[in-house]
Amino acid sequence: MTAATLLPDDQKLQELEEQFDPEMRFRPTLPPATQIVKWLLIALSCFHYYTAGFGLLQEITHRGVHLAFVLGMIFLVFAFSSSSANRDLKSSFLNPGGVPLVDWLLAGACALSVLYIPYVFDDLMFRVGNPSNMDVIMGSILFITLLEATRRSMGWPLPLIAIGFTAYALLGPYFPGLLKHAGANWSMMINHQYLTSQGIYGVAVGVVATYVFHFVLFGVMATRIGLGQLFLDVASSIAGRYAGGPAKVSVFGSALFGMLSGSSVANAVTVGSLTIPAMIRVGYKKHFAAAVEAASSTGGQITPPVLGAAAFLMIEFLNVPYQTIIAASVVPAFMHFFGVFMQVHFEAKRYGLRGLTEEEMPRLAESLKMRWPTLIPLGLLISILVSGRTPYLAAFVGISSCAIVGMSTKISGNQLKNWGLLVVMHVILMTIAFSDFGNDNSTIKLVLFALALIVGAAAYIWAGVRGRIEPHVLIEALETGAKYALAVGAAAATVGIVIGVVTLTGVGFKISYIITQAAQTISAFMSGWIPADWASLNTLTLLAALTMTGLVCILMGCGVPTTATYIIMVTVAAPTLVGLGVEPLVAHFFVFYYGVLADITPPVALAAYAAAGMAGSDPFKTGNTAFRLGLAKALVPFVFVFSPSLLLVAKGFTWESFIITFSGCVFGITLMAAALSKFLLVEMKRWEQLTCLFAALLMIAPSLTASLVGVAMVIPMVVSQWRRSKLA
Repeated sequence: MTAATLLPDDQKLQELEEQFDPEMRFRPTLPPATQIVKWLLIALSCFHYYTAGFGLLQEITHRGVHLAFVLGMIFLVFAFSSSSANRDLKSSFLNPGGVPLVDWLLAGACALSVLYIPYVFDDLMFRVGNPSNMDVIMGSILFITLLEATRRSMGWPLPLIAIGFTAYALLGPYFPGLLKHAGANWSMMINHQYLTSQGIYGVAVGVVATYVFHFVLFGVMATRIGLGQLFLDVASSIAGRYAGGPAKVSVFGSALFGMLSGSSVANAVTVGSLTIPAMIRVGYKKHFAAAVEAASSTGGQITPPVLGAAAFLMIEFLNVPYQTIIAASVVPAFMHFFGVFMQVHFEAKRYGLRGLTEEEMPRLAESLKMRWPTLIPLGLLISILVSGRTPYLAAFVGISSCAIVGMSTKISGNQLKNWGLLVVMHVILMTIAFSDFGNDNSTIKLVLFALALIVGAAAYIWAGVRGRIEPHVLIEALETGAKYALAVGAAAATVGIVIGVVTLTGVGFKISYIITQAAQTISAFMSGWIPADWASLNTLTLLAALTMTGLVCILMGCGVPTTATYIIMVTVAAPTLVGLGVEPLVAHFFVFYYGVLADITPPVALAAYAAAGMAGSDPFKTGNTAFRLGLAKALVPFVFVFSPSLLLVAKGFTWESFIITFSGCVFGITLMAAALSKFLLVEMKRWEQLTCLFAALLMIAPSLTASLVGVAMVIPMVVSQWRRSKLA
């Protein structure tokens, strides 16, 4: 994205994203590099848009083209280091367009090494297991450039993990005990990682190339046409007038905006630019205001229908339809936002913080009148997803609808202009998406698409039709969407190295065995202190394994993106949980949710630090407060492991179990929010706070007996609070 296309506010938001999210630190360039990079990024977006609507290429070709673009572009878009980005900003023979010549060469070498596999694919069946010298050379080039591309786009942690796993594969005979294995030489390593689908070209790259890229692009397009602003206006109208209004707007707004972005940092920066100053203005402390936005924003990755990239990986790993993932995420996402909302509410009541005045709130009727057409793309996307059709078709329709709505609709006075063009273009779009024309299917669809372009161009050029955005905004969205997808593409390929080592050495089974043995040791110790009637030995073993898995997810997530954390932990830890009797869908969701939690867990809490930068607060204090606000997210995964009915689509679902668990969670999270805020009806005394906390834990536990005991415990505390509130 060039500075010329940004409004001042957009420029500020971009700077904040780049400051706190390494995936957004794009280097400045000079002509002609600026135009070359711009149109290559647009070409990448167009490639994915075309394949989503008119048919995917052969699997290895599709992944190869995607990965060649992504890795090659990283060397042009991301500088070697943040300090060298501005230092390189001068054009010369060795630095054409502000991009060092070596980066141009690395981009070309990386792209060629990726495309080598589709080129020789027909001969690979004769060479897998016995790679040629050229195979090893090209594979080595890709291996090295991939690690460097990942380091540039998201920092050192993930490349170091990949290097560590690679060292384990090469030095297997030197490891002690259970971790010892026969080892592999470099040729065997390249053979497995480069020539098979078990490594770099594996399922992670396939999912990003087939699903994730399209939804990143849809999120950018939907935001450009004004859907994000509509969501914020709706949130302000619903929650703004009540106590602590701006903080509640942050919760609602982040939940709605999260449906588009699926990114914690982007969510925090975009929504927080409006809500954090408002929260501070009505009396919230700076660190609390930032923490509210950070905790709310992490919910974006677990909010349907888009969720985060990891949700699309679940489709492949679990072989379930996307609507199953959407349904399973609904209740846990609600619990997360409900927990943050209740703490915000009690904090506002405790300090007597006001809501927004009528003058400070947007007029919902006016906003809906201006922006209701922007709901059409989201509505189409959701309806196609739940109908059982492919996610990439849903994204194709959503992106196309964004372009149609953006270019054709405009409010003048009290009337929607160009509604006829809006209908005609959507009819053509639906025909392209859902019709099957037999052997000539692709050709006829392309003809219809060309017809739509001609109609749109004629309306724009000759009829003078103008919409809510100009064509250059669509072009900028294609460029920005591709930029935003680069880092996750590199991460997917690098995680493929980790998966390749696991499948090559069998270390996944060994780690699973180690975790199980450690959990059994811990449970044996705990059983001496906990009565058998309260929890069986198997339950304690599972609880210990869940705790260890959750902690490792949080620690790894401190330096590794959520998607990479999910893939690694699913590979090495999820089998342990499945072996202990946890349903695969539940085990995957457990790992996913704890990977997301890392975004608000110090010492590395990217969403919290981004929000702190906007509020001018202490980052570490903000991170600690955000973790407290998101504590419901830390407890809910344990609940749905022991009561899978909370995921709605898990095996063994019963309405009785769901109602008991859901009700217990709602009341328990409310009590926990009160205990952490030290306020229910009035300021809490110490004994009331402790009672509330223990009762909350009992009510959250998926057991009717435990919930009833919690209710009995909390009644005296509530009576005490009620009496004191009457005297206040």
